[in-house]
Amino acid sequence: MANGESGSAVAQQFRVSRPTVSLWRKRFRERGIAGLHNEIKPGRPRSTSDESVTKLLNTALQTKPREKPYWSQRALANATQLSKSTVHRYLTLFCVRPLHRQCFRLAREPLFIEKVRDIVGLYVNPVSHVLALCADVTSQTEVTKHARSKIAMGFGYLDGLVHNYGPCSPSTLLTALDVANGSVLTRRKSYQRYQGLLGFLCHVERNVPSYLDVHLVSDTYATYTHLKVSTWLAQHPRFHLHCTPTYNTWLKEVQRWFTLIRNQAIYRESFNSVIDLKRKIKKFVEQYNLHPQPFAWIATAQSLREKLERLCKVTNGT
Repeated sequence: MANGESGSAVAQQFRVSRPTVSLWRKRFRERGIAGLHNEIKPGRPRSTSDESVTKLLNTALQTKPREKPYWSQRALANATQLSKSTVHRYLTLFCVRPLHRQCFRLAREPLFIEKVRDIVGLYVNPVSHVLALCADVTSQTEVTKHARSKIAMGFGYLDGLVHNYGPCSPSTLLTALDVANGSVLTRRKSYQRYQGLLGFLCHVERNVPSYLDVHLVSDTYATYTHLKVSTWLAQHPRFHLHCTPTYNTWLKEVQRWFTLIRNQAIYRESFNSVIDLKRKIKKFVEQYNLHPQPFAWIATAQSLREKLERLCKVTNGT
């Protein structure tokens, strides 16, 4: 009986309540070891047999329905002669999601690990007297014009949109995110050519103090390989380009900022012209730079390599 210790001491040691300790001591005194087994709980017994559950899981994981790309819960219920609620309960219990698809693409570059360490090192352990900028271009900002519904949408709805969109005019937003403090430098262009990139690099050159080395994290954007861009980078030795591996845009923190501006400034908004869109983005950038918030990068290069190794083991031979 716990070497004669009190119920309060046992409860404090195992982090349980005193009534719980008293209950199990009582059951052990009355029935010995057999009293420590859980009793059968009251209620209706389980009506679904283990064979039916096994058939459901095998059907969902190893077969495909006819004339359909995936199993739905209703289709599984019809195929296994079970109710839809039963199918939902057991699929949730065993974490089987027929509609869920995980897409990924691995880089086939021989220096993949070295590039990851180089870029993640700038995020996790920035060097003094160095400005780490994460740069990228997005063409997903469009000039859209749609009608807003003036009809009451019901309780809990603040706004309504009518699905009659006007003409769209895509444009390009070049952005450099300061990894240390979260501030951004932006430049808007209506084309994706090397002239726009050169103008953006000159814009960064003018706004960054001359005593700082600039480490620019970017992907393999085609204009970076242009002869004039390469010449400009060679003439400005304080600029150091760090290219992310192919198909690995998740290594750029500026992508998180693109999501931020899209959700807070562009999404659900109506713009009548490109000038209106530029004015909205400029206002958002000015307000954002007043109180910038850096994005915390917590994944180390070693943890990313271990995750990649686990993924390779799972997909090996498939």
